Amino acid sequence: MVKEQETIKRELRSAQLYTELAIVGGGLSGICTAITAARKGVKVVLVQDRPVLGGNASSEVRLWILGATSHMGNNNRWSREGGVIDEILVENTYINKEGNPLIFDALLLDKIKAEPNITLLLNTAIYEINKAGDDLIESVKGFCSQNSTEYTIHAPLFCDSSGDGIVGFLSGAAFRMGAESMEEFGEKFAPTKEYGSLLGHSMYFYTKDTGRPVKYTAPGFAIDVTKEVPKFKQFNAKEHGCQLWWLEHGGRMDTVHDTEEIKWDLWKVIYGAWDYIKNSGEYPEAENLTLEWVGTIPGKRESRRFEGDYMLRQQDIVEQRQHEDAVAYGGWSIDLHPADGVFSEKPGCNQWHTKGIYQIPLRSLYSKNIKNLFLGGRIISASHVAFASTRVMATAAHIGQAIGMAAYIAKHKASQMVELAMNEVYDSANRGGNKPVFESSKIGIYESAYLTPREIVTEGFIAELQQELLKVGQHIPELMLEDESDLVQQALVSSSSTTVLKELPVNFNKILDISTAQMLPLKKGKIPNVTFFAQVFRDTTLEIELRISSKSTNYTPDVMLDRQVIDLKVGMRSFSVVFNAQMPVDSYAFIILHKNKDIAVGHTDQRMTGILSVFNTFNKAVSNFGKQTPPEDIGMEAFEFWCPQRRPEGHNLAFTLGTSLQPFDVDNIKSGIYRPTTAPNAWVADLEDPDPYLELTWSEPQTINYIDLFFDTDYDHAMESVLMGHSEDIMPFCVRNYKIIDDKGIVIIEKNNNYQTFNQISLENTVISKSLKVFVQHPSAKVPASLFSVRCYN
Repeated sequence: MVKEQETIKRELRSAQLYTELAIVGGGLSGICTAITAARKGVKVVLVQDRPVLGGNASSEVRLWILGATSHMGNNNRWSREGGVIDEILVENTYINKEGNPLIFDALLLDKIKAEPNITLLLNTAIYEINKAGDDLIESVKGFCSQNSTEYTIHAPLFCDSSGDGIVGFLSGAAFRMGAESMEEFGEKFAPTKEYGSLLGHSMYFYTKDTGRPVKYTAPGFAIDVTKEVPKFKQFNAKEHGCQLWWLEHGGRMDTVHDTEEIKWDLWKVIYGAWDYIKNSGEYPEAENLTLEWVGTIPGKRESRRFEGDYMLRQQDIVEQRQHEDAVAYGGWSIDLHPADGVFSEKPGCNQWHTKGIYQIPLRSLYSKNIKNLFLGGRIISASHVAFASTRVMATAAHIGQAIGMAAYIAKHKASQMVELAMNEVYDSANRGGNKPVFESSKIGIYESAYLTPREIVTEGFIAELQQELLKVGQHIPELMLEDESDLVQQALVSSSSTTVLKELPVNFNKILDISTAQMLPLKKGKIPNVTFFAQVFRDTTLEIELRISSKSTNYTPDVMLDRQVIDLKVGMRSFSVVFNAQMPVDSYAFIILHKNKDIAVGHTDQRMTGILSVFNTFNKAVSNFGKQTPPEDIGMEAFEFWCPQRRPEGHNLAFTLGTSLQPFDVDNIKSGIYRPTTAPNAWVADLEDPDPYLELTWSEPQTINYIDLFFDTDYDHAMESVLMGHSEDIMPFCVRNYKIIDDKGIVIIEKNNNYQTFNQISLENTVISKSLKVFVQHPSAKVPASLFSVRCYN
């Protein structure tokens, strides 16, 4: 029994937490920041004001996770984000391919709780900041509504991934709301006042078929959508969840302080829309449907954006500008929405794609005036137009990984510098000399033993940060891993076999009702002759083009090297194409067969890493209508879309090459690139090899404690986390079973049922060996085993 005497006032229970990185916001950006930092030994407190993690991806909002892959509806091939977000999406696809949002909640909680360096505070809202100076945060204070406890969290480094930027706002960090004028950054796509300068919130609902008629009575606050919502005709009985992304409102309001009012307005629309669907008589297919779930918090798109040392702008995205401090990338379209949302007469979005992915610099990921504050998620330093692309969750997660690794660099390099400085002091004192004099800016470094985010740039540690990110699978465009500590770089690499790409056999024919391109990785110089196969229904001609991208690392076939027209007679035919052009650089080429319904072209059911067919087709979900034709005055480019089809479709064309291609050499595992770029960048075994292996040999015995393997989990597949579902739980290219043996034939590691991209192996016992053999089983009879990388460390 507890009995307390009367008192004038009581204090809340309080707790003081001391950590190295305090992260506010438990969406995907905060999650990936926390996991990345924690795995590198940084102590983390992760604060989330909701009962579950995931933010807009959680069961509270239920938005699918997307980034550069854009529903596979753009030209960004093999662009799914790597690292921790890849691990999460691959895991979710494996255990939850149906897209149950509750299971995804549990997955995220499980990932965080598995990390001993993370302290998680749920239901805890930050409301106060304590500062050690005008430009330095000392601690943040939050209240947990569930245990009635006030937490004060002290840290040398803070990351604001809260969405609305509560830490940045309270600390005095410079921020913006609303769109910049076209003149400020020269952004031609800057919106007009009529269109509006803020994106609104969305809320979703789910329906369920009960198998019997269900009646519905709307609550009193529901509105008549036929009178008040211009887009009411877009509502239908089949769409639900985040398919209703356009059910948006609030862009004319304060998207921070008016959120509760916006929520009520959206509820009025949702319940009114369901009333119309159920009771108007226009939707007989809704008779057995019931309203299963309605969101209770809005999914926010935009509020505050904070200013860093660099502000991304439209030109960075469209021109794919290079940044020396690049640590992440984006690839979603520049996706602006009318401020009036569902109450607007305008289309629900205004999406314009770019020809490829673009770099995101570290200078955009920290505050320009609060020196120990990282900016994560959608609040990074970007103009309103650039933000329209960077705001999506997979991009935010990728950014979070960069911040988590930057926190490690801030700790690790400062510690090294302190040690070096102390040694200099000691040596100088022993020699009788003067103590070394340090720059005033560095005094804080030595006192706190942590670099500030800006000092990672100014003190020259960007290259090391980039390399640490690349090690764990964070792809950064134009960069590759150069790891001198990797023992494989000094090894002689051989294999039991290697695929030589000579042909893909015909298994079936498909009507050529969509223009189809076979992507092939070609070297600079002569282009091999190609033979295709077809069933011709009536005498006709077939137009064939050879195209490449104007930028070798893009996959937009906007440069035509050759064009031919071939006469075809009725019957089963093979036809050869002899190209007169030369490849100007090493890159993927697109051999395009333009649509012709008089022909059924031969396809194969064989698939392999880095070999892909694409199609000039529509994907209205991302404003892809086969060709992008923007107005001339908005600063966007015109080009065609050539996109893959989701499996089980998307088969390669069958073909025979006049000259074999050899893009799968064993030395690819040393390339430092762990996905296809201008080439497959993988070793691929011969499918006929019954027991394929890769062998690493050194001139002297090596001491090995760690082995890293990177497998192919198809970075071209957009692993939407909810609603859509996927045909596979394991990507067909991924090696499931492997083992590694030493020079004595002893198995040092064996794994079955792998489905993840990155396998990081810490050996129980140190191995000393002059060679290693990595045996990999073919994933299936139609897909040869492949490896992007093997790395070994002592």
